[in-house]
Amino acid sequence: MSLIQATKLQRYSRQKLWSLFLTCAFPFHLWTLIQVFRDVSWVTERTNAWDAVGVASYGMLFALVESLLAFLVVVLLGLVTPRYWDDDRRIAFLSLLFLIAAVWGMISQLLFIWNIQLPSQTMEFLVRSGHPLRWLYGGSLAIVLATVLLPVYLFFGSSKFSLLVQDFTDRLSVLTIFYLLFDLAGLTIVIVRNL
Repeated sequence: MSLIQATKLQRYSRQKLWSLFLTCAFPFHLWTLIQVFRDVSWVTERTNAWDAVGVASYGMLFALVESLLAFLVVVLLGLVTPRYWDDDRRIAFLSLLFLIAAVWGMISQLLFIWNIQLPSQTMEFLVRSGHPLRWLYGGSLAIVLATVLLPVYLFFGSSKFSLLVQDFTDRLSVLTIFYLLFDLAGLTIVIVRNL
């Protein structure tokens, strides 16, 4: 069975697939723009403004490629959702899972960028425990599972929460279309720079 046939069995409509793509594109583009605004000043100081625009353009194109790859993974993940779900529920659930994963990806990068480390008392406890990796992995797993399981529980337990997620993704879609215009501008700039 091909991917197209499988998605037809799951009743994905084109509009809902587009909405899911826009949801997948949002975190990548938002994070790329944050990083661009963070780095553009020192790139401009080291070279010139045109090079900074080029760096931003390449970043937006990479965000588009990452968005496409993430979208494909999320669509494949949608194939294992219950068949009796309608499009809206399936897209809302997949969007929720993807946005949670994206937020955790951003948090992990922020911890590195801001050089946030565990307090010295916690480090001493881990060293004395004899199994620091078990404690670190166990604690991290507990935090991540709580942030995933609580929204999933709310999604399954409350139709209002499901509608809230759908409304939120619809609002993100409008903003992401604006980001895709940046992708188009970035593609144009990359082509002009390489001519």
